[in-house]
Amino acid sequence: MRVIAGAARGTRLTTLPGEEITRPTQDRVKEAMFSAVQFMVEGARVLDLFAGSGQLGIEALSRGAARCVFIDENRDACAVVRQNLKAAGLFERASVAGQSAAQYLSACKERFDLILLDPPYRRGLAAAILPAAAAVAAPGGVVLAETEAGAPLPERCGCLVLKKQYRYGKSAFARYEADAPVLPAVLQ
Repeated sequence: MRVIAGAARGTRLTTLPGEEITRPTQDRVKEAMFSAVQFMVEGARVLDLFAGSGQLGIEALSRGAARCVFIDENRDACAVVRQNLKAAGLFERASVAGQSAAQYLSACKERFDLILLDPPYRRGLAAAILPAAAAVAAPGGVVLAETEAGAPLPERCGCLVLKKQYRYGKSAFARYEADAPVLPAVLQ
């Protein structure tokens, strides 16, 4: 597993052994995800939920995101994220919290331009966490939700609107966009 593009391109990233705690995103899926948001990553505030090894958030930082918050409830996964951030030279622009995605989102006061969801497959977690993710999405922000192919996801969830779904073998991801705020009409 490696960083595909940007300042840390080619950096090898480590992950916890086995797939019980982390399931790294395949390079071709990761490349497709970042192609779908290529023009909005530069300067973005990013949230990587269910971070695992941190590869998605690290990819965003490598491609010019301003900062990234990594959330994973597994202490060992958080240690791997920190190790990978240091290896990629991106540690200063990141923070790592060891708590569940639901706990973090329920207390979060920040808004994010890009939210990366990569929960364990076959548990319905992506659909379950979308309402809380919608609450922290910045106007015009994007949520990329990776799931197993065929996982049910809503067309709309709060301010989030499903724009497109992509399938790559047994994996898939959905691109949601947060409604931009409606500006009041100028009185004439």
